[in-house]
Parts: sequence; C-alpha cells; structure tokens
Amino acid sequence: MTNAASYLVFTDLDGTLLNHDDYRYDDALPMLAWLKDHQIPVIAVTSKTRVEVEELLQALSFEEPFVVENGSGVFIPYNDQRFDLSHTDVAQQEQHQRLCLGCTYDQARTGLKTLSQRLNQPLQGFGDMTVDELIALTGLSSDDALKAQTREFTEPFVNPGLDAKELEQHVAAIGFQVLVGDRFCHLIGVGAGKGKAVNLLVQCYQVPQGPVKTVGLGNSPNDLAMLEVVDIPIVIPGVKGPHPGLADRGWQIAPATGAKGWSMAMEQVRDQYWS
Repeated sequence: MTNAASYLVFTDLDGTLLNHDDYRYDDALPMLAWLKDHQIPVIAVTSKTRVEVEELLQALSFEEPFVVENGSGVFIPYNDQRFDLSHTDVAQQEQHQRLCLGCTYDQARTGLKTLSQRLNQPLQGFGDMTVDELIALTGLSSDDALKAQTREFTEPFVNPGLDAKELEQHVAAIGFQVLVGDRFCHLIGVGAGKGKAVNLLVQCYQVPQGPVKTVGLGNSPNDLAMLEVVDIPIVIPGVKGPHPGLADRGWQIAPATGAKGWSMAMEQVRDQYWS
C-alpha cells in the first residue's frame, strides 16, 4: 500500500460531501471511516461559518483542521501536532489555533458600506437582515439561519444585479475581493481564498515520509481555486451534470451527485493510489 499518511483530502461541503437538497452525508460515512482509520485528514474547505462546520465535525466525530468563509479563516485543533504553525501568525482559541487570511467581519461590513456608496445603491448584507428575512431569502431553518449569521471574516450580500466583471472591478478598487453567485455575493479580504488556505495547510503539514499529495473535491466555480492547486482534483456533478465552469478541464468527474458521488470518487482514488 502506498503511504496514505502523506495525503491530505480537501473537500467542499454543500453539494459535494453533503447532498445538495437534504444536506445528508450518509452515503459517505463508510469512506470517511476508512480515511479516518488510515489517518488521512479530511479537511473541509467551505463558505460556511465556524459554528456550522464545528457542528458537522462533531456529528462525524472528526477532529481535523477546517477552512471557513471561502478561505478566510483556518482552524486547527489545539492539540494537533501534525501541523507546524511556528512560522504563522496564529491566534490561540479555546479549542483551536486560528489563522486569519483575509479580513475581520467588522472590516468586511465597513467594506460593504463603502461599496454601497461607490455603486450609489443600497446593498443588503447578512448583517443587515433579521433572521426572518434571511430565512425568507435562503429557505434555511431558524437555527441554521442564526448559524449562518455568526460570521467572523466575510459578508455575504444580495447580488445587486451588476455584471460580474464590473462588480469585481468596483470591489478591487476598495481593497477587497468578491465571489459572485446567483443570489448572493461574498465580500472577502484580499489575502483570503480557498486555494491560498489549501497551500498554507500543505506547507504546515509535517510528513517525515516525504512530499505531501493532495486530493480536492468540489462542485462549483467557488471551488476552482482549491481544485487548481491540488494534485488530484475531482468534480462532483449536479443533477444536470458537472458545472460548465469545471467540466472541460480534464479533471476526474465523480460518477454520481453529492455524498454518493463523493464516496465513489474517493474509492477510485483509494484503489488507484492506496492499494
């Protein structure tokens, strides 16, 4: 068996490890257990908040690093000796060591106000909404909407309907980045990004056996930066197939959607590289 301990698995959550419609992950549990047994870290890289990811990892009984808010914050369990953070500007929290790659939430909120003034139109961020308003826009439960508002680094806001390139130019002019989605855009700091967070964790990972190999799994253009920097990029398709922005890059396409496709793709990786 190839030394699986020298591998890291980076995965998006919604529509990837978690099913798009019901957010379940039952089909992935056997593969997750195998990875855990073989001491291969499975690292969530997501737009979700720390509170949302911590709840999922607790349900999975996983104690692994994770990346939140589109590569803005990296959290590593306090007692995890596999990652050497001595060369980083790490903040100690109760359970985690935290690395901030982007900006703070207060800075993002200020940035959204500046952007609103620059565009001369009101912009509605998560911080401007009541829980009921967020529920109406997203369909989240009350509990999940509250968790989605517990932000530390970035501010999602309702898409103002501008051309994506035009919006990106305005955002760059005020010193931020933006990820443009159909319903929501995410205002993030210039130092943040899923690819940057993956590279940082790879650099911090201590493997005495040799170089680190990486697997990445994602389903949308939001995952592009992550998939571009891993050794084995895997696209999880939606019900209509892989996203057009990821389909024609020569990357492995999982044979099914959601957690089932995630598990099947990782089984293919296991059979090819770890057996």
